[in-house]
Amino acid sequence: MKSFFQFFTESQAVQQATRMGLKTDGHGGWYDKKGEFVAKTESGQLKFFNKRQRVGKQDPPQTDKEKKLSQTTSASAAKVEPTSQAEKPIEMIPPEVEKTKGTLTIAFGRFNPPTTGHQKLLDTVATSSDDGDYVIVPSRSQDKKKNPLDADSKVEVMKQMFPNHSGNIVNDPANRTIFDVMKKAHADGYANVRIVGGSDRVGEFEKLTGTYNKKLYDFDKIEVRSAGDRDADGEGVEGMSASKQRKYAADNDLKGFLQGVPTSMNREMAKQLFQNVRAGMKIEEGWNLWQIAPKFDWKNLRENYINKKIFKMGQIVENVNTGLIGKIIRRGTSYLICVTEDKIMFKSWIKDVSEAVVNGSDVGGVPPDQRLVGTDSHRKYVETMVPGSSYGKHFINKYRKKKIDTKNG
Repeated sequence: MKSFFQFFTESQAVQQATRMGLKTDGHGGWYDKKGEFVAKTESGQLKFFNKRQRVGKQDPPQTDKEKKLSQTTSASAAKVEPTSQAEKPIEMIPPEVEKTKGTLTIAFGRFNPPTTGHQKLLDTVATSSDDGDYVIVPSRSQDKKKNPLDADSKVEVMKQMFPNHSGNIVNDPANRTIFDVMKKAHADGYANVRIVGGSDRVGEFEKLTGTYNKKLYDFDKIEVRSAGDRDADGEGVEGMSASKQRKYAADNDLKGFLQGVPTSMNREMAKQLFQNVRAGMKIEEGWNLWQIAPKFDWKNLRENYINKKIFKMGQIVENVNTGLIGKIIRRGTSYLICVTEDKIMFKSWIKDVSEAVVNGSDVGGVPPDQRLVGTDSHRKYVETMVPGSSYGKHFINKYRKKKIDTKNG
C-alpha cells in the first residue's frame, strides 16, 4: 500500500512527463514522440537517460546538454515538497508497551442487523481463541441504507440473540475502526492478535492490518482466519445475512425476517427488531435494492457508479468492513482509492462503501432512551409510529392545546 506522500510525489513525476509530451509504458518508463526510451520514474522523480543509449552495450557519455537536462530535472523534482502540513507524511511509531499477554482473538463487523448467520462467526471466534480470550466488536457505522441500527441497539440485540457470547460483546465508542481495536489490544499488552472474519474479507484484513504493524501498533504476529464461506442463495442459517434481513424489512416481509432471528429470541422482541430496522431505513422515503443490499443488485450499483451518480471524486465515504472513513482520490473500474485524515490510504470495492455520516447527520433508528422493550418510553415510541394510537393522539392534542394557549396569550 502506497503512502500518501508516495502517491503525491509520483503524481508530480507523471505531471512533469505529461507536460514534456512523453508517453508511459505503464511500468515507470517514458518514451518520446519518436518512440525512444528517455526517462524512468525512480523514487517519485524523473530520471533521464542518454538518448544515444544502445541495448546490450555501455552507454556513451552524456553530452553537456543531456547532463544539464538531467540535473535540472532532478533539482526541480527535489524541490517538490508538501505545500502544507496536511500533505506531509505522518511519522507512525506505536507507543512502547510491555507485552504481558498472549493472543487476543477479534471479530470486527457491522452486524446490521444481527442474524442467525452471525452465530457461526461468533462460535468460530470463541473456538479459535486462546483460553476464551476474545472480543466481538460491532462497528459504529450507521446510515439509512446499509446500517439502519446504531451501535447501542446492535449490542443490545446481539446479547439477546447470542447469550453465550454476551460477556465478550464490546460496546465502546472509541472502537470506530479495525485500527482502533488493534491499537487498544496493543495498549493492553497483547503480543499477538488473531482476526476472524468472513472468507470474503480475509484478504482485506490481512493486507490492511499487516501494512500498519510496527506503525500504529506492534504485534509479534497478526493472524487472519476465515469463519467459512456463506452461500447467499442458500436456505436456512447458511444462507442468512444482514443484506437479506434489510431486504425483508424493506419489503415489509415479517415472515421472511423472522427466519433470520434465532427461535430462542422472544417473538415480540424479534418483531420489534423488524420495526426498528424499518424505522432506521426510513422506508417511507423510498429505497433501492442496490443501495440497501448491493450484493443482490450489482448491475444497478455499477451502472450508477459508472454514470458518476454516486461516489464522486472528493466525496467522503466509509468502508463498511473496516470502519475507515476517507476522501475519494481515485475512481477505479469497480473500486475506490481513499485517504483518511491521518493519511492512511485504503482501497474499497464499491459494494463495501457507504456515504459517510458526518457530524451525526442522517441518524436513524430508535432514540437511545426508548429502546428497551417493555418500558413505558419504548411503548410510547412505538405508538407514535402507529396511526391513531392513543399516545399519538395524546401528543397531537397536547401540541394543539399548546398552540391554542399561545394564540390566546
